[in-house]
Amino acid sequence: MIEIKNVFKKFKNVTALNGLTLTIRDNECFSLLGLNGAGKTTLINVLSTVIKKDGGEVYVNGVNLDKDPEKVRKIINVSPQENAVCKKLTVKENLELVADLYGIENKAEKVAAAIKKFGLLEKAGVQARKLSGGQQRRLSIALAIISEPQILFLDEPTLGLDVKARAVLWSVIEELKKEMTVVLTTHYLDEVEHLSDRVGIMTKGKIKAVGTVKEITEQTGKNSLEEAFLSLTEEDV
Repeated sequence: MIEIKNVFKKFKNVTALNGLTLTIRDNECFSLLGLNGAGKTTLINVLSTVIKKDGGEVYVNGVNLDKDPEKVRKIINVSPQENAVCKKLTVKENLELVADLYGIENKAEKVAAAIKKFGLLEKAGVQARKLSGGQQRRLSIALAIISEPQILFLDEPTLGLDVKARAVLWSVIEELKKEMTVVLTTHYLDEVEHLSDRVGIMTKGKIKAVGTVKEITEQTGKNSLEEAFLSLTEEDV
């Protein structure tokens, strides 16, 4: 479980997180939805210890983020917007490198399992730079889960992918949901509806609404997630 209580983060004159409070449950796929500048990526960066918050409290599986960030890092991992792969290395070499960095036991077994899980068997010996965008994205996520995190942050995982590549990646994420908590940021409403157990709609560094898609449409009196989202974020446009 992730408990976020009254969290603030400011960059010079811009308040990115403005007293944000939210609870993310164990073993759910939770989507953060919002316009550009709503604070989604900033929140992911705070939760994954990339940047420090200015105020408030965060607990990750009961661990205080401020008091023991190293312990938090051991149970989380992140797949950022940009593909986090070494393009000159092959798929297998990328996974082996990250496995070595984490000191993973049974490295060969874990690497082989990751290659199979992410549908990269035929590309195992191919340099990452020669992969398609969708294949690079799958490899990037594979690198993030080889450490077997309890919580995985996916920051706009299907950004820029074509329809087929998105569908393949959705299938991968659906499988990951069975093994860990997944926190997803995205601009795609269909992605939210397809993958999410619950959704948090962010505006101006705060959570404006949270719940299942059905609960949010009922809360706003709208007929669809798109209508609900537009009504909740109209002040941000």
